Parts: sequence; C-alpha cells; structure tokens
Amino acid sequence: MPSQGLVETDETYQPPPAEVTEQLPRLVGAPECGEAPPEIDTGASDEADGDPHWRLTLYAAWVAQLCSIMGFSFVMPFFPFYLQHDLGVTDPRQVPIWAGILASSSGIAMTAAAPLWGIVADRYGRKIMVQRSMFGGAVVLGLMGLVHTPVQLLILRILQGAVTGTISASVALVSSVTPRKRMGYSLGLMQMAVFTGAAVGPWLGGAMADRFGYRAPFAVTAGLLLGGGLLVLFGARERFKRPAPQELQGVAGVRGLVSLPGVATLLGIYFMLNLSGTIVGPIFPLFVEQLMGTAERAASTTGMLLAVGGVVAAVAAVTVGRSSDRLGHRRVLVVTTAFAGLFCFPQALARTVPQLLAIRVFSGFASGGMSPAVNALMANICPRNCLGRVYGLTTAASSIGMSIGPSVGGWLAATAGLRLPFVVMGAMLLLLALMVQQRVPAVTAGLDAPVEECEPSGG
Repeated sequence: MPSQGLVETDETYQPPPAEVTEQLPRLVGAPECGEAPPEIDTGASDEADGDPHWRLTLYAAWVAQLCSIMGFSFVMPFFPFYLQHDLGVTDPRQVPIWAGILASSSGIAMTAAAPLWGIVADRYGRKIMVQRSMFGGAVVLGLMGLVHTPVQLLILRILQGAVTGTISASVALVSSVTPRKRMGYSLGLMQMAVFTGAAVGPWLGGAMADRFGYRAPFAVTAGLLLGGGLLVLFGARERFKRPAPQELQGVAGVRGLVSLPGVATLLGIYFMLNLSGTIVGPIFPLFVEQLMGTAERAASTTGMLLAVGGVVAAVAAVTVGRSSDRLGHRRVLVVTTAFAGLFCFPQALARTVPQLLAIRVFSGFASGGMSPAVNALMANICPRNCLGRVYGLTTAASSIGMSIGPSVGGWLAATAGLRLPFVVMGAMLLLLALMVQQRVPAVTAGLDAPVEECEPSGG
C-alpha cells in the first residue's frame, strides 16, 4: 500500500511554472519567511462540520450506551452458574467447556455480521442501526432467561452476536454527527459509558442473581436495552442523506476503504488492542485468588479490582479524549498504549492485593485513553458517508481479537503460570505503540482532513 497517501499513477509529473510556485504560499495561506504561522481553525463551525444537534444526539447515545453495556454486564458474571443450576449441566468438567463455547460464539457471529450491518448503515442511516442493535438485543437477552438447555442458550448467543453490536453502531452514529474538532471528546465520552457500564453491571447483576435467581437479571437486561433503544429513537437526531448509487459499491467500496492511508493499519491496531486486552481476562480471578491464598471472597475482590479499574478508565476516556483533540490523536494513542504496556509488568510482580490495586489504578487510566484515540483517528481519516462500513470493519477486527485472546491467555497460564500472560500483554502493547508511531498517519481535526465522499474503488 502506498505510504502516507501517495498514489502511484501512469502520468508523468510536470512541475508548475515558476510564477505559480512563487505564489503558492500566499494562495494556501502559509506564512512567508520570518512570519509567525497563522492560527488554524480546526474544523469550521459546529453547524458546518457536523450536525447542529450533535450534542443532543451525543448525550442520548451516551445514556443508551451506558444502559446497554450495563445490561450485557448484568448477565455475564454468572453464565457458568446459570448452566449449572438452571440448564442441567451438572458435570463440573463440562461447565467450563460450555462457558467457553458460549463466550466465543457471540464474537464469531459478530465478526461475520458487523461488516454487513456497516454497509446497511451507510445505505439507510446509523440511527436505525443503533435501534436495531438495542431492540434486537432486548428480544434476544429476554429470551435467554426462558431457555432450558445449553443448546438453546448457544443459539441465542449466536443470534445475539449477529443482531447486536451496540458499541460500533453508537460510535458510528456519534462520529457521523460530531464536528471533527470535538471528535476526541465525543468518542471519549462514549467510551466512558462503556467502562462505567462494564464496571457497575457485574456488581448489580450478581447481587440480583444472588437474591432472585439467575433468570431475573435477563429480564432487567432486556428492559435496559429497550429503554436505550427508545431513548435513541426519540432523542437522537440524524440528518442522513443517502449516498448516490455509484458510491455504494459493496465489496469494492470496502476495498476502497481499506486502501485509504492508515485504515488497514488501524484495523490491525483494533485487532491487537482487543487481543492483548483479553489475554489476562480468563486467568485474572485465579491470579487474585493466588495472591489472597484462599478462595474465600476471591470473587468479590476480583469484582472490586475490575470495578476500580473500570471507573478510572471511564474518567480517563473522557479527559484524555478531550485532550487528544488538542494534542493529536496519534500522539495520545502512542503514549497511552506505551504506558498501559509498561504497567502490565508490575502487575506480574505483584505479591499482595493492595499492590495489584494500586497498579490497576495507573494501568486503568492509561487503558482508558486508548479506545477514544483510535476511534477518533479512524473517524478523521475516513469519509463521513462511509462510517458505517468503517466501524463494521473495526468491530469485525475487534471481535476476532476478543475471540483469540482468552484462549492464548489460558494456554500461557497453563504452560508457564499465571504471571506470564501479564508479561506477554505488556510486550504486545509496547510493540503496538511502536507500530502506531511508525505506521499511522498523523491526522488531527481540521488538518489533512479526508475527502467528504466515499468514492468507489475499481476492480
């Protein structure tokens, strides 16, 4: 792929006349020698660059995203217990097998479905895709509370992966209406909703399951998703203009997107971020139990550690996201990824829970800034009328990483102990930071802005 946006052509380059080159600085507004550079307006007005009601859409999508992630997190912690107590899986050796199958099935289905939903979003609008994911999730999660066999639950998990995808749908909607100069702030706020919902959901869902049984939280989840969908339906605003037929070229359009400078690299970064971020997931409770020296209160201590890290990451997502609009999204992504990698190594050396908690605070702050930065980078280098397809591709890349990461972490822990996954995760994040620095183009709001139309590629 040509580097930094250079395109090979069969035409012979002809330099412009000297009188033209002499006037170029004045034509483009560049300062003459000895003059201070002019102050750059990074993105016109909110009304010209983005939707005039973008704040209303952002806040509606934020609350809806918080409800959806909280709802999904309501039921995730006790899937193994649901299998044991309500679905008849009594063999202890079969429980982790079924839990693993259920965990990966949704991601595999989402990998296949997300790019297709992205194409539909660019044809018919992003708001309707958020409604599809919210309302579809409400139906599927509600039905999960009524199943009686693991196979029935597996079918619904596959269907969940195919019809939901609330994060990518919401990010595409917010990106399509937000002014480019506020992209980091808006996507940071959306990531804050994800971290907050993921931190609060397991606590509330676990408490409800202990009190009312393992089926009740599914009904609450369905209600939260239904409420989020209604909020987007009546609260979000989108002035969607369907692209011309020649711009909707299916596979060719996707090829054209991937060929844009930096897009293929960013897709690889989405994959690596989710791969590295899920390596520690399956062994983290076991690591906490090892530090405590007893299984008593290991589950609640693990939940506390995850919640603290999630809250810190939520605060970082909005604060670092806002700063990235000023400092540059690539620079912020490099710094946060590098620091997140560095803080993985002390976690591998922790000997007590308080030590691990202190380290998780710093690593959570670094991790919270990564997703808003990479989402803002992708939004700024891609045309607005292709954002549905773009975030469909990012969801597919992320889902593949999330499907592979837990297996890698489990294998590393089984072969070399519970501390090695932290070391591998840190090394991967440091390599990723170097990759971002060398391969991702530096695009900031209003500077080197991409074209506003998604032209079909040939072939």
